[in-house]
Amino acid sequence: MIANAQQAAGARTYVDRVLEHWCQAEDTEALVQGTRRLTRAEARRRLFQLGHALRREGLAPGDGVGLFLANRVDSVLVQLAVHLIGCRVVFLPPEPGPGELAALVQQSGARAVVTDPLFAERAADAAARSVHAPALIGLGPCAQPCTDLLAVADACPAERPERAPAPGADEAVTVLYTGGTLGRPKLAAHSHRLYDALVDMTRDDPEDGGQDTRPAFLRTTAPGAERVLASTLLTHGSGHLTAIQALVTGSVLVVLPEFEAEAALTVLREERITATMFVPPMLYALLDHPECRPGALPALRRIAVGGAATSPSRLRQAVEVFGPVLSQGYGQSEALGITVFGAEELASETVNRPELWRSCGRALPDVEVVIRDEDGAPLPTGQVGEVCVRGATAMLGYYEDPERTAEARHPDGWLRSGDMGYLDAEGYLYLVDRAKDIIVTGSTSDNVYSRVLEDFLLALPGVRNAAALGMADEEYGEAVHVFLAAAEDAGVEPDAVGVAVVAELGELYRPRRTVILSQLPTTKVGKVDKKALRAEWAASER
Repeated sequence: MIANAQQAAGARTYVDRVLEHWCQAEDTEALVQGTRRLTRAEARRRLFQLGHALRREGLAPGDGVGLFLANRVDSVLVQLAVHLIGCRVVFLPPEPGPGELAALVQQSGARAVVTDPLFAERAADAAARSVHAPALIGLGPCAQPCTDLLAVADACPAERPERAPAPGADEAVTVLYTGGTLGRPKLAAHSHRLYDALVDMTRDDPEDGGQDTRPAFLRTTAPGAERVLASTLLTHGSGHLTAIQALVTGSVLVVLPEFEAEAALTVLREERITATMFVPPMLYALLDHPECRPGALPALRRIAVGGAATSPSRLRQAVEVFGPVLSQGYGQSEALGITVFGAEELASETVNRPELWRSCGRALPDVEVVIRDEDGAPLPTGQVGEVCVRGATAMLGYYEDPERTAEARHPDGWLRSGDMGYLDAEGYLYLVDRAKDIIVTGSTSDNVYSRVLEDFLLALPGVRNAAALGMADEEYGEAVHVFLAAAEDAGVEPDAVGVAVVAELGELYRPRRTVILSQLPTTKVGKVDKKALRAEWAASER
């Protein structure tokens, strides 16, 4: 049962849980980024100063605050400070173009935008385009005219600001960008229930005093014993969850400013990182680095992989290199935690059931998963349909967008994920595609599941990364196109790839064209950028 912190102790939130740790063993490290190292006492005092500074800028409980931030310690603290004073966090990721970013700020109704100096010009442009003219605040000195929040904080008291009222059950406290159409972004809004669930999942003392039924991956070795690396963007769901899970367990949070395989290996080794989270392309880049060998990272005990589909062959390779420390998770901005395959379970269950390498695990505590057909009817075990979710980690809806919220939910309240998959008899979930990524092709318009094809391609010798796309085709509507990342000396031949695909998956999956590249483009969060691949291909065909 999820502990409702607000009901139990008035305005108590997950930030209070963090502060409980930061009021004990005050000389223990709390936040690290390169040479910047804050103890728990220093982090606590700086958090309070930032809370006062935000209030001095006129922000009041319930106000939206856009956070356009890079990966650094100050970004972690300002996000906590926004929640500390009862404001709504609106994450502004770096990937949208000027028009989409401006629409995001406008849609969110943010009263202020806190920007990293690196993004100040883009933030100023987005704020200026917004009808409600949010204030621009810099997280340090900026080239644009704006208040320096860090300088304001320096002059503020280091005592906790006055407590904010507890957020309502249906009040959005965090908003995440999750795509949409041009000029009309979708913003997934989450309530305090998400954070209550995270605290409950990571508690070391079960509320009822009974047996600890949490998955093994959620149990820390000892309170404060972990050193967690945040390597994905803090303004995305994966980076945000990594940071929050570390902080509510009293772990040391180490922030990686920007992912690059060699830099990540150095930080993992020198900071003695015990736990981290990677999206698949990050994991692949790490595995392909010559210094990534068995025994190279003896302190590493937990690696969570998520954010996109992971190749079974690459998962096996990772277990061979790092040992049985890999867990695989599935979630999205609309439901930040859905299923998980814990490291111990993954290592043991796949011995006799190798098909489980393709699974993303079973539903998290207090989360339900069902597979439904196009009409919304539940499907039996083994049949492919849309993955639907219900539970504390699911969003309230799209912020200020009732029409699209209604489209994303069944009448009975279940969230439609937009992902296609099936459940086996034991409740393990297998994803086969995004609904929009299914390639409909062939004389009978059959489905080619890009995930199935990409998993096979990644198992071929010399292939480092793969993407399958459906391109417009006069005869079949869509034709399968494959893009592979391979080293020059890998000897990967397009014709041989096609032969191998047909031999394993059948004629329907035969690529019309196979393109070999040195690397595939990725988004800011490290996922393969299929939009960029599609645009590059269209440009080359003109």
